[in-house]
Amino acid sequence: MKKTEQCKLIKKTEIIPGIFDFVIESDEISKAAQCGQFLHIKCGDKTFLRRPISICDAGDGTVRFIFEVKGEGTEELSDIPEGGYINILGPLGHGFEIKDYKNPLIIGGGIGVFPLYKLAKDLGGEANVFLGFRDKSRVVMEDEFKAVSGMCVIGTDDGSYGYNGYIASAMENYIKDNPCGVIFSCGPAPMLKAVKSIAEGSGIECQLSLEQRMGCGIGACLVCSCETIFEGMNRYMRVCKNGPVFDSRVVKL
Repeated sequence: MKKTEQCKLIKKTEIIPGIFDFVIESDEISKAAQCGQFLHIKCGDKTFLRRPISICDAGDGTVRFIFEVKGEGTEELSDIPEGGYINILGPLGHGFEIKDYKNPLIIGGGIGVFPLYKLAKDLGGEANVFLGFRDKSRVVMEDEFKAVSGMCVIGTDDGSYGYNGYIASAMENYIKDNPCGVIFSCGPAPMLKAVKSIAEGSGIECQLSLEQRMGCGIGACLVCSCETIFEGMNRYMRVCKNGPVFDSRVVKL
């Protein structure tokens, strides 16, 4: 079983109101981290359950993760000062599987874009990226993704910046004239459902990163179970252990 580690917070930035970018020191986690995996983080003394937060980037003895303040746990985490220590269990879970794909696509929505950054880097800058946000004020990491992508399309639901409309529609329009070998996605459930439908309707392999509430983070408590196409004992799989990344054809959304 993986051990927890006290990790020093060496950089803290509030990139937009309510969204924090943390960089911590950890040689062990940095070396082991794979794109799509997550950290199970103790937010502080006031919060009992850990919070699962995706790895944004890792390397050179540091690990980066970005999170949105949504409740008491993440609010307490956001209060930790630079130089403070965070108790972390990880890296955990099954991440994205990278093969020699032709024209890989990455599509993310909202806070689901964060775990896709390391994936884009690991794909060697060859992926074409589609990122969707509610409005212009919520657009983050645009320049960073453009630096590690073949193409980066930004869209907003309200049309206030970039593509006007849901980002899955922009991706669907693109693949009509540009065949691709795989789609990687992370984001809100409605977007994942649309991406799954588009990919399977086009015969394209697709890997989805799911978000679920978690308890233990290691597959023991079954809180994060998701339904699959299988029967019997395998009908439900644990997002924390079997995922968070799944083949789109396996999970029901």
